[in-house]
Amino acid sequence: MRSGKLAVAGAALYWEEHGDGPAIVLAHGVGGNHAIWFRQLGPLSRAHRVITFDHRGFGCSVDHDGRGRAAFAEDLHALLDHLRVERALLVGQSMGGGTCIDFACRWPERVAALAVADSLHAIAEPDDVAPLMDAARASTANLDQIDRVLGARARAEDATLGVLYAQINSFNVVDRHSLSGAFPRHAPEAIGGGRFPILFVAGVEDVLFPVEAIRRVQARVPGSFMVELIDAGHSAFLERATEFNDTLLTLAQMAGHAGRVAAHSNSAGYAAT
Repeated sequence: MRSGKLAVAGAALYWEEHGDGPAIVLAHGVGGNHAIWFRQLGPLSRAHRVITFDHRGFGCSVDHDGRGRAAFAEDLHALLDHLRVERALLVGQSMGGGTCIDFACRWPERVAALAVADSLHAIAEPDDVAPLMDAARASTANLDQIDRVLGARARAEDATLGVLYAQINSFNVVDRHSLSGAFPRHAPEAIGGGRFPILFVAGVEDVLFPVEAIRRVQARVPGSFMVELIDAGHSAFLERATEFNDTLLTLAQMAGHAGRVAAHSNSAGYAAT
């Protein structure tokens, strides 16, 4: 593992690198930080250079000027320049999806592929999507954080996952109530421009971003496809990690961005539907 802290305009960003090969960047959500990817690092770093980081205000990073989300894509651009990464597979979960979408729209030449996990951040909601999202925002406004981010199966079968999630979250200075700034909004039709493959991953039980809302957006995004994970809520990357990781590795292969080592799990544990 390699790590460091990068001074950028108005902030200091903590980052880590694991493994070698074509770069995969993991951008966390509002409840996480670099440590939240503990179920991705091993499988992905067998054949890739996996880069995790803390958004400004999260984990070990500091937001000096309070720009928050408004600076996230520029921060990522500075980090990739610092690490001399010319092109990367970007993976954004929830809030991190907004970071990666904004980055991909502004610097598409730096993107090998884009994976948007349980997120519609930084996307202008179409008329048939906004009512679904408005209803979701209203129904989840007062939910406990763990009930927001984990599906029913994960909460029932893996109590330690909720505890670990809360512990990782406790190191963040900001939360969903205090996070400053805003993402720009990009029309679904403008994302990527067909220049690279785009994957939407959705937990079928996600209460924050209903799967039907994501389906309707994905249908408008050129060069995109969608994978739905059953028995998973808003944190599909934790709740169904094997399937999530293998889907990312397949995306890397589609994009010609795969490492030389065969890294898929080929797990026999997938459930028939």
